[in-house]
Parts: sequence; C-alpha cells; structure tokens
Amino acid sequence: MGNTVSCCVSPNASPKLPRPTERLEDYPINADLSEDTGPYLQHISDRELPDDLALESNPSDHARASTIFLSKSQTDVRDKRKSNHINHVSPGPLSKKYSSCSTIFIDDSTVSQPNLKSTIKCVTLAIYYHIKNRDSDRSLDIFDEKKHPLSREQVPDDYSRTDPEHKLIYRFVRTLFSAAQLTAECAIVTLVYLERLLTYAEMDICPCNWKRIVLGAILLASKVWDDQAVWNVDYCQILKDITVEDMNEMERHFLELLQFNINVPASVYAKYYFDLRSLADDNNLNFPLEPLSNERAQKLEAISRLCEDKYKDLSRAAMRRSFSADNLVGIRRSNAVLS
Repeated sequence: MGNTVSCCVSPNASPKLPRPTERLEDYPINADLSEDTGPYLQHISDRELPDDLALESNPSDHARASTIFLSKSQTDVRDKRKSNHINHVSPGPLSKKYSSCSTIFIDDSTVSQPNLKSTIKCVTLAIYYHIKNRDSDRSLDIFDEKKHPLSREQVPDDYSRTDPEHKLIYRFVRTLFSAAQLTAECAIVTLVYLERLLTYAEMDICPCNWKRIVLGAILLASKVWDDQAVWNVDYCQILKDITVEDMNEMERHFLELLQFNINVPASVYAKYYFDLRSLADDNNLNFPLEPLSNERAQKLEAISRLCEDKYKDLSRAAMRRSFSADNLVGIRRSNAVLS
C-alpha cells in the first residue's frame, strides 16, 4: 500500500511517474458498451515501473544493471583510443606480464580479498570520472564544502569550478583509509553507497561536494562492513578541524537520502569489483603480478580441496532431501589442475 508504484496510488500522486493529462474526448466511444461499464481505467501494467527502467536507475541495487562509473569512463577511453589511432601514437613497451609454459603470473587481488592499494586507485579513478563527466551540478547544502568546511583553511572562490585531479582524490581517500586502517572491501562498498546516493537523491558529485560525499560514504561503509568500526570522533582526530556534531549530522542526512538502504548483495559487490578491474585495464592501471611460487600453489590447492569438500557435503545434503529424483540431483565437480 505504501509503494509509490502500487496500483492503489493515484498516478498524479507519484513524483516518479509523470503522466500527461488525458481527456475522455480523445478516446473513441463505443455505443455497444453495457450500462455497468465505468469510466476508462488504465491497466495495472501501465502504472507499474518497468523492470528495465528500475535496473537502469538503481545500479547499486541490481546486479544486472551496469555501473555508472564504468559508463562515464567509456567516453574518455574511446576518445583516447581514437586520438592515439589518428596521431599514430605507439603504445610503448609492454609493461603487463603474461604467463608462459614455464611461468604463471597471478596477482594477489581476488573478489574476496582485493589488493588495498590497487582497489583504492580504481575507486578514486571512478570518483574522478563521476566528477569530470557529471551531467550537472546538483548538490545539497549538507555536502557543500563552502558551508561545511573540512579544514580552517579558506576555501578558494573558484572551488566549485575546478575539477580535482585523480591524484588529489587518491591522496584524500588514501589518508583516511591509512589512518582508520580500513580494508579494500570497504573501498568497494564506499563506491556502492556513493552511486546509490547519487541515484536516490538525484544529485551529482562535483568539485564543491566531493570531499564530504566521499567522507560520508567511507564513514557509513566502515560501520556496515568492518566488525570494529571507526567512531565519528576518530575521524575528527584525522580531520582536525571537523566537529563530531557535523559528522553526526552528515551521517544522518546520508542515511536518510539512502532511505536507510545499506544492504549490499554479494552479486552487486562482485559486479563492482569486476567493473573496477575493467576500469583499471582501460586506464592501464595494472594490478601487481608475481610468479606463481610453490608455496602459493600449495595454498591454492588447499583452497580448492576445501571448496571441493564443501560441495561434496552440499551434494550429500541435496541427495538426502530428494529421494524421488536421486539421479537428477547432483553437483558436477572437477579436480583443480595446477602446473
């Protein structure tokens, strides 16, 4: 009953569903209608929000929707490739390592344990593309750095017109993560909350608000993700000139704008991780590669055996539950091959 897209709500009462004014004269009248036929009523399927639109507008909630930062970065990537092709720019020496028959190169970043430094670089690069390719400058006063400064230094007059460089964003985020001892997973959740805020609040991240938006996302992600979260007063020790009251007010507004939706499904988290890897490949941000050693190979083999035993237990449980279809229930397994 409380859903804005419910059939019980008047179409004119929902701000998400703008409807043109319609007159009854525009519709042909059939003279053979029975007497108990009422006025024209729109079908329920026309009132509900289409699935495609819901997916496009909420990429931080649905795993099938493409992330906003990756789509915003594609314009620059295509322009760079086109410029290099026209100007015949050589890609230079290959810096990426490739595996061979004798050596296997792997990085230490996985979806469950990402590399901290590389992940922060990718997340800050995503924020950079958000600011650079923003649609407009929609903002809220609670995130305006001029009205709520993070330091006692005077904010420049052109602070809202100068886009920050990627290095500046990286130093700001890196300082917070180093001082608060946050994990790489927290950085990915920070980006999820940031894009959810931009979608729900219908605002943009721009030069005048990016620091406070990023700070609010980090603050919330650290409390949701880490078991031992950093308190607001601890951030005041990192950012010397900000007050606890300001942090509390910003956190409250952040949660209200998110509609208190702090859930991050595993599928959404995995999507953001792999999209960040794609962003790194497009911008030549290579994850550190190392040759596969015997010790690392033994650890991978142990993990493979552990997963295989887990799947066997799940298969046995499924077999016990399904006596009528014993031949249909089962999980295919394959042995891990390490060379």
